[in-house]
Amino acid sequence: MFRRKDDASTASLPQTPMPAERVTSILGQDIAWKGNLSGIGGVRIEGAFEGEIALRGLLVIGATGRVTCPHLRANVVIIAGAVRGDITAEKVEIRATGRVWGDVVTAAFATEEGAFLRGQIRMEDSVDVGVGELPLSPQDEEEIITDE
Repeated sequence: MFRRKDDASTASLPQTPMPAERVTSILGQDIAWKGNLSGIGGVRIEGAFEGEIALRGLLVIGATGRVTCPHLRANVVIIAGAVRGDITAEKVEIRATGRVWGDVVTAAFATEEGAFLRGQIRMEDSVDVGVGELPLSPQDEEEIITDE
């Protein structure tokens, strides 16, 4: 009665990895990091981070986390700590202990009582976080050049 149809046209489509729905990397509470964070996966920040974040996946800023980022981009952002900078994400959640100083562009937004936001929220039907494929490593670039 309920049979799954095998469609040959969908079987030939390339499989792109879905954004991570869980945390796979942690920046610990006693760590201060300055630089850029990009990739595919879930990241939890409990320490201090300063720089650019462009992540295909989940970003959790824990209660002890402090992020300074001119334009934070990720699929899902959960904030229990402090963020200074603009956020573009498909879903943003600010917990009761969360503090945000910056503008938010999102398709889904939630807050708990006690959450703080100083900035504007712009809700869209859908949001493109602008995080494309990861840049190629030098080994991958050499392989492409030699194959041609």
